Amino acid sequence: RGVKGRLLDNCQVSSLPHDCVAYRTRLREHLKAFAGDSLPFTASPYSLFFSLLLGTSAMLVKETGITVFGVCLIYDLHKCRGISINNKKSDYSFAVKIESMYIIENFFDYVFFIIACHIFYFTTLSNLLSACLSLSLSHLSGSRLRELLYICSPFIKRASLTSGYVVIIMSVRLWLMGGSMPLFSEQDNPASFSPHFLTRFLTYSYLLPFNAWLLLAPIMLCYDWQVGSIPLVESLGDVRNVATLLLAVVMITLCLHCTSALQVKTEIREVLVGLLFLVFPFIPASNLFFRVGFVVAERVLYMPSMGYCILVAHGLGRLCSLVGRWGTTVLSVSMLLLVLLFSWKTVHQNNVWLSREALFLSGIQTLPHNAKVHYNYANFLKDTRRHQEAIHHYNIALRLYPQHASAMNNLGTLTRSPEEAEIYYRKALETNPQHNRALFNLGNLLKSQGKEKEAEALLKDSIRFGPHFADAYSSLASLYAEQKRFVEANEVYLKGIENCPDSSDLHNNYGVFLVDTGQRAAAHYQQAVRLKPAHYVAMVNLGRLLRSSNENKEAESWYKRALQVTRKVDILTPLGALYYNTGRYEEALQVYKEAVALQPESTDIWLALAQVLAMAGRTKEAERMTLDIISREGSCIECYRLLSAIYSKRGNYTEVGALEALDRALQQNPSDLTVRAELYFSKGNQLREMNQLDRAFESYKLAVELKPDQSQAWMNMGGIQHIKGDYAAARMYYQRALLLSPGSKLLKENLAKLDRLERRLTGGG
Repeated sequence: RGVKGRLLDNCQVSSLPHDCVAYRTRLREHLKAFAGDSLPFTASPYSLFFSLLLGTSAMLVKETGITVFGVCLIYDLHKCRGISINNKKSDYSFAVKIESMYIIENFFDYVFFIIACHIFYFTTLSNLLSACLSLSLSHLSGSRLRELLYICSPFIKRASLTSGYVVIIMSVRLWLMGGSMPLFSEQDNPASFSPHFLTRFLTYSYLLPFNAWLLLAPIMLCYDWQVGSIPLVESLGDVRNVATLLLAVVMITLCLHCTSALQVKTEIREVLVGLLFLVFPFIPASNLFFRVGFVVAERVLYMPSMGYCILVAHGLGRLCSLVGRWGTTVLSVSMLLLVLLFSWKTVHQNNVWLSREALFLSGIQTLPHNAKVHYNYANFLKDTRRHQEAIHHYNIALRLYPQHASAMNNLGTLTRSPEEAEIYYRKALETNPQHNRALFNLGNLLKSQGKEKEAEALLKDSIRFGPHFADAYSSLASLYAEQKRFVEANEVYLKGIENCPDSSDLHNNYGVFLVDTGQRAAAHYQQAVRLKPAHYVAMVNLGRLLRSSNENKEAESWYKRALQVTRKVDILTPLGALYYNTGRYEEALQVYKEAVALQPESTDIWLALAQVLAMAGRTKEAERMTLDIISREGSCIECYRLLSAIYSKRGNYTEVGALEALDRALQQNPSDLTVRAELYFSKGNQLREMNQLDRAFESYKLAVELKPDQSQAWMNMGGIQHIKGDYAAARMYYQRALLLSPGSKLLKENLAKLDRLERRLTGGG
């Protein structure tokens, strides 16, 4: 009986079709072909190493790439079918080798036969494997088995090396993923979350012809097939089951054709190899062994397309051999046209991937009923500040998939109403209580509303459910810092840096925290820049830190480095301030002019520019610019202060000059007591210059009532009393000022003068 006949008997599947080709006939065929001694050795270790390296790259890019190793082994085994035997030391040895080679060659057939039986006849896989092994080795024992192992040793070595290597890299991949398989949500693969077995079975079955159709006619392509792209097949009456049955008929026919023709038609091996290359790489994506994170993914068809190409080429060759010369011409022209059409489709599809917007927009055009593509396009619109369009597509995504928690969360970030935002965040958390972004956003919102306890709990949950979300650590630490809980804030920052060591923003924020608590923060700013060389915020913060310690040259270099990344007002203004404070007024003017060109509506930048003009001696321009600012914003207190300084510089202390400007500033009734105190102090200075000492004294008195730590005001009050001859009052004011500024030489000199005057007066008496 034929080999597969005995295999079927052992598997107790007697109804399966099989051939009964005589064993002797096959041996005669091998006697003619075999002239070698074993399976082919590895031609080049470097080629083997290179194939392993490329397979590893495929696996690292996507897990399904691991199947390429199985494809390589199948192809290796297929190529071994033409091996030959030369060594004929004895009739017995030669007979053993011939018998062994027959088993080896037919092992490739067994592989296909096992898969066919397992898939289409639902035979237990373990029974089939044990039957195959027992049949193959039933007549081999002792020396015959050793001969078989010797002949197979080159292939066994390659297969063992490849299998061991696959185990190692899969272990590494699992370790990189934290020792667990990835977790998927319902929107990733809705069928796998269905509670009904029939729905899962019918949907998974329908996905097979759907993928086959994508290979056959890649007309409708999309970058993402999640969330409703393919509705679930929930009943036997669904018309899509016809496609499933049609594919089953085609595959069963091919399998039966292969199994019935394996012993008589050597060219049928092309079909067999094509089917194995088509089916084997697709198995990991079929949901057969484990849940996958997609409904359809075009990328998983890349390797199965090898088998598809083999089948198409074989089928085209068979057709050409049947239809004659004219038919061959028609087929060739048709195939050429098809290749041209597919080439045009490829060029057209490449345009879709030219930009993020084009890609996401193509998804909406291809699958308008897919919530995920609307969500992705809305994210793009949000990032490009097209907020109204983003809100529109988020709403469409929610209409198509009401449980889309991320869409609700993002809608909350776009709304201007805190109450409405809170509603969206809470809805997102009702749908997914572990949504760390919604927890973070709601926590920040409540923190801004002063609900610190609830905000703290939410931010802690955000960290618990997303331990690698750096923003949550920064926000929680900021909350603790605002509450003066600096030790806890420091612990949160350190834990965040431990879990998110590559977060440049976290290092930058920790640096800001350290500056606020009086500690050295330069190392964390520098680490932020190392992690993200374009992190200009960290560069500016480092520049400010260096500026505060009078390291002006280093600060300037960091500001300029930030400007190489981007020319923003936030960088130009501190650089301009550095130039201004170091007396480099012309450079400061250039920087502020660039800043005001970038942000012409900013009063602060115009004011800084006017201040630089005044210090550069261009008081006319400064006055004109300041008056122009006041005409646009009459409540600008700093404008009046600057105008007063300009008039003072020009010696105009009169009621219509510097003094009037200060009075107008005071009329704005600034809420900041420090600002009001400084205005009264400046007014006192103007009155003193005008020799109106009594009014000046009253103005200084108002200043110290608002801000008692103004030592200069106390000293000036003492000076006025000193001039007026009230030495006792003068001494009191001087001593009060000395308590605030114990190192003031001027105060000590004034007190010394006062002592001499008092001694002179005492001596005269």
